Amino acid sequence: MMSATASRAATGGRLAIIAGGGALPHHVAEAVRARGEDPFVIALSREAEESDWVGFDHSVLAIGDFSGISRTFKEQRIDRVVLSGWVRRRPEWRDIRPTLKTLARIPSVLKTLVSGGDDAVLRMAMQLIEASGAHVIGVHEVVPNLLADPGPIGAIAPSDDDRRDVEAGIAAANALGELDVGQGAIAVGGRVVALEGAEGTDAMLERVATLKTEGRVSARRRGVLVKLCKPGQDLRADLPSIGPSTVAGAVAAGLAGIAVEAGRALVLGRAEVIEAANRAGLFVIGVERSGHRGKA
Repeated sequence: MMSATASRAATGGRLAIIAGGGALPHHVAEAVRARGEDPFVIALSREAEESDWVGFDHSVLAIGDFSGISRTFKEQRIDRVVLSGWVRRRPEWRDIRPTLKTLARIPSVLKTLVSGGDDAVLRMAMQLIEASGAHVIGVHEVVPNLLADPGPIGAIAPSDDDRRDVEAGIAAANALGELDVGQGAIAVGGRVVALEGAEGTDAMLERVATLKTEGRVSARRRGVLVKLCKPGQDLRADLPSIGPSTVAGAVAAGLAGIAVEAGRALVLGRAEVIEAANRAGLFVIGVERSGHRGKA
């Protein structure tokens, strides 16, 4: 794989990070800088705070401001873009500021915003970004060291009961992904008790903690969080990720461990994740599944 520095030398352009919320955009920006490039950050207003990006060249733009994004690409000589972080708020029609190149696509854009799932919206956004003059690449292409490895990530290994929960969670996450709804599921005692929706993983973990407190899910059985790519997912955006906050949420929910898709999920703050998981007696593993159809 071509290094970030070599890639920039070959293209003569600059890498932009379109940053949503959460910790991932900062992990990506720091990793890109460590590899010898100086990324330009486009922080999405109402998703990523401007003050977070002190020390990086950056601007703040609305998620639907393709005119501003296109102008920034030209000014900063951007030729590659990485999408990073969560976006909790879909743009409304009045937020869309098209360029002449994207104007003809507005009817299909509005239809996707109204009725499309998350992946459909992301694919649309990537098409519009590329129409603005830059090539969208995946986080895994820029910072592959963030990807989960197969097997245990830390000192704790799952039991046979835990592995049954992992299998139940994989089946549920696959079914959920086929509907383009979410990437995560929680199984307790071989039974799926929670599916990830628009609220995200942390809120799902809080929900399971409440269910256990209320006795609606057995507190004696621990359970497993599973996070996978959606079947057919475009790997350039929205790879499943975990970090220290995920471990803390899993501990609060009384889970035994976390399973993520090896090679197609991100582990943020790996050292902190391992330390926190080992301290809590919680396993973290990378699982492989056959037959995935992700678009690299």
